[in-house]
Amino acid sequence: MGALEWLRSRIERGEWQKLARIPNKEVHEFVAASVRLCNPDDVFICSDTPDEVAHIKNMAIVSGEESAALATPGHTFHFDGYFDQGRDRRVTKFLVPKGDSFPPELNQIDRDEGLAEIYGLLKDSMRGKTMIVRFLTLGPPNSPFTIPCMECTDSWYVAHSVSLLYREGYEQFLKLKEGEEFFKTLHSAGRLDERKISVDHDKKRIYIDYVTNTVYSVNTQYAGNSVGFKKLALRLAIRKAHREGWLAEHFAIVGIHSVKGNRKTYMAFALPSGCGKTSTVMLPGESVLSDDISYVRNIDGVCRAVNVEAGILGILQGIKSESDPLLYRVLTSPNEIILSNVLVKDARVYWLDMGEELPTEGVNYTGKWWKGKIGPDGKEVPPAHKNARYTISLKALPNCDEELENPMGVELGGMAFGGRDYRAYVPVQESFDWTHGVVVYGAALETETTFTITEAEGKYEINVMSIQDFLSIPLRQYVKNYIEFGRRLKKRPLVFGVNYFLKDLETGEFLNHPRDKPVWVKWMELRIHGDVDALKAPTGRIPCYEDLEELFEQVLGKKYPKDAWVKQFTIRVEENLKKVERVEAFWKKVSDAPEEVFEVLEAQRKRLLDAERKFGKYVSPEAFA
Repeated sequence: MGALEWLRSRIERGEWQKLARIPNKEVHEFVAASVRLCNPDDVFICSDTPDEVAHIKNMAIVSGEESAALATPGHTFHFDGYFDQGRDRRVTKFLVPKGDSFPPELNQIDRDEGLAEIYGLLKDSMRGKTMIVRFLTLGPPNSPFTIPCMECTDSWYVAHSVSLLYREGYEQFLKLKEGEEFFKTLHSAGRLDERKISVDHDKKRIYIDYVTNTVYSVNTQYAGNSVGFKKLALRLAIRKAHREGWLAEHFAIVGIHSVKGNRKTYMAFALPSGCGKTSTVMLPGESVLSDDISYVRNIDGVCRAVNVEAGILGILQGIKSESDPLLYRVLTSPNEIILSNVLVKDARVYWLDMGEELPTEGVNYTGKWWKGKIGPDGKEVPPAHKNARYTISLKALPNCDEELENPMGVELGGMAFGGRDYRAYVPVQESFDWTHGVVVYGAALETETTFTITEAEGKYEINVMSIQDFLSIPLRQYVKNYIEFGRRLKKRPLVFGVNYFLKDLETGEFLNHPRDKPVWVKWMELRIHGDVDALKAPTGRIPCYEDLEELFEQVLGKKYPKDAWVKQFTIRVEENLKKVERVEAFWKKVSDAPEEVFEVLEAQRKRLLDAERKFGKYVSPEAFA
């Protein structure tokens, strides 16, 4: 008996008919296998009608996974478990078949062993619950960038989240041919307590089967683990991009409006979570095309990109009216928004560092909360979690870029890489060429770990292109792909390095103010079009003082003293040499690393040593004028 025939007697007629309209046996087989394994009481096939999408949101509330008990219309809140507040590296693994060559630095488990384990955890996990089946697309539909995807889940919250985060795809699946590649996710929140929170967090597993393009996730609700199309499907897309010669990237894309007339230039930003990416894409006066994941293709020699998603799963901590006026206004106005792991008091939500005094009691992800409460791990519980999130459609934002649904994407004029580098790199600099930028800003991206992962904060690490956690091919191959991709372009984006976190080595104070970001962004846009000159420093091309002075006045309406420029753009030779050493040591451990990496790093070292011989250990930018 075929999968579709078997399902006829297992699910309601109306749901079966919606599934039967899809002319792809692999879709039917995946749904049937998921039903057999998880044993739900019933199955809901979402065909993306307005009534069905509204039903999902209503059920998220009726089931108790979300609550609408808030004063602001359209807002709901959701809580994840105490030990389920971020991406969990320990239990996120690739399923690797015997005999397959797979990068040893990536977390993995034998495929047979892993499937046996995850199937065991998923067995009967949906008994007493409904399986919701969603069909979506990664990238705009009917586009060279489109990847169809589907998710089977027992979480109405997850099903509601994807309504905000992704483009509806049922119509795309109606045209899905036999053998056409698509991504699949099977998720179960597992056993739930009375607050509808996953109980068995110690049995949390997130396994990625690249053989069948399937993500398995169980005993977790945190969206980064349960919404399979976030960073989990990115891993699958990276493998597909490698085979086909394009890039799947952890990119935010911003439409930057020039200070030189009516011109908009698109730039991609690769910054690890918690390193200023969201605040960059939400800069006043600019438009946001993507905040997280993008696909990049060579189309007729031009570098073009799309947003894989259509919504934002953003970090709430630090969003306040003074520094983030647009986003704060959106988050406190009527709109369809899911707020997770916040503090709720008197029908209002609160998050950390929101620019006002927080209540001393309320309800949060631990249940009833009061100041001084101790959690099950013996640590004091904050009012809201550091990784509290908001989920919203991009189209709800007044600065959503009009090219969001362009099937051909947008042309990238520049790419910028950066992290939390307190010691070495200047706030903004331009590479000497494509390969130099890919190596010294991308492959050498060094940052401090943040609260967005479940490990301890404050540990420095290399995070190649801000994508290292999500790689599914060898690092050497990934960087080689990048270099070759640029070489094949007729028109290459300029490559920049940004560092919003440079500190004074003596006082430990930040040398950049968060509100300075628009100036660095506007300078990069001017450089893309050759409107301003730059000084050649050992680590890249840096801004001239006169240009920044003018930009600070134009963009921020404030003076920019020359001594600030000197402090911010002094080349710290010793710190940069140590950075080269750390990056070299990292890449020497990578088998068959591209020779270009070491050649570019060695050239950087020589330039730094030459500068030291001429000017000393700390070189003022004036020396390069």
